[in-house]
Amino acid sequence: MLAVEGLSKSFGGVAAIQDVSLKFAPGSLTAIIGPNGAGKTTFFNLISGAIRPDKGRVTLSGEDIVGLPPAQIARRGVARSFQIASIFPSLTVEAILTATVQAHLRQAERIMRRFPLPECRERAFAAMDMLGLADKAAVVSANLSHGDQKLLDIGLALVLEPRVLLLDEPTAGMGSEERWQMIEKVRELWKRQNITLVFIEHDMDIVFKIAEAICVLCYGRVLAEGSPDSIRGNPEVIAAYLGTSEETDAP
Repeated sequence: MLAVEGLSKSFGGVAAIQDVSLKFAPGSLTAIIGPNGAGKTTFFNLISGAIRPDKGRVTLSGEDIVGLPPAQIARRGVARSFQIASIFPSLTVEAILTATVQAHLRQAERIMRRFPLPECRERAFAAMDMLGLADKAAVVSANLSHGDQKLLDIGLALVLEPRVLLLDEPTAGMGSEERWQMIEKVRELWKRQNITLVFIEHDMDIVFKIAEAICVLCYGRVLAEGSPDSIRGNPEVIAAYLGTSEETDAP
């Protein structure tokens, strides 16, 4: 489904991503972990077209998508959320999601009209139902809780009906209980939609609980990849990132 090959990107002589090659099978659930500055968000930016690699390929179902504008990459089936929720604070949840669908379907001229296309509104409400936001459809997004703003940001990606969904720290800034509620929503979404889901996460309890596979980035390189059990016991990963804390023994 999604593959990167020999991906590299430098900024001012500093290598952010160095010769990264990875494959994400259809319907897989993969966590990307690593210390701060490891290149995790840059990796997502390269896949989604926000920045262009210096070298390497990103392919989706065999098609090289490097160089395509982010909107075209989204139309081909790759969508993402952001570490800091990227929402429109003065609009309601329904208005934001409906406008996103209309823009995606090249119906942007209808965004300012009072009555959106029925299919756009239906898709928006389907995403709200899935994320538990239907009762907040008329709420202005600036008035949502932090957790609901993060859900709305995921909803912005979800209404694009992606085949691949990239989530950049979906639990960032949340308390313990809210964090687990969020990740259960993410897992439910993955199961229901049968999409390829890749997420960046710092909470190792969450990573080892739900990920099918884990990739560890360190200084822009792939330090290790494999099952949660293999990563938990990998001496290089323990030395570089996990340490010897209780995180390595998370259930």
